[in-house]
Amino acid sequence: MNVTIWVDADSCPKLVRTYLIDYSKKLNLKINFVANKNIPVENSHGLFSMIITNSESQAADNYIINNVFQFDIVITRDIPLADKLVDKQITVINDRGTLWTKENIKERKSERDFSLQLSMLGLGGDKSNSYSKKEFAMFANCFDKEIHRLIKESSLKK
Repeated sequence: MNVTIWVDADSCPKLVRTYLIDYSKKLNLKINFVANKNIPVENSHGLFSMIITNSESQAADNYIINNVFQFDIVITRDIPLADKLVDKQITVINDRGTLWTKENIKERKSERDFSLQLSMLGLGGDKSNSYSKKEFAMFANCFDKEIHRLIKESSLKK
């Protein structure tokens, strides 16, 4: 079994995209970027795919859900997508180094719902959308750990 990297590319930072392409080259892993529009990437290679879905709501998410396999890894910020993938026992991380689990997804959904309620009341705070070197380092560490675990587990299933 081969490990494939899946990226919910709509909101994935360029730094993470570049890192993943370089990493997949180094380990000779297939990488699929999925979005409803073309996402610019550099240094792509033969195992790289940019999958452009139609523009319907959830089309990219559904494509990932329907095509991911047991030893694949998915990178996404999308909590509902992460929830569906974790239900399928797929390894899912975000670009800030969080390994998604049923527990932290439930907690994050609750926080998100509360924030939405505050926003509807006009009480939402100013949310910064910056992506720091610290967050990238946490992502890189989590990704490295999980990808090597998946490679090891998939090789035992051959």
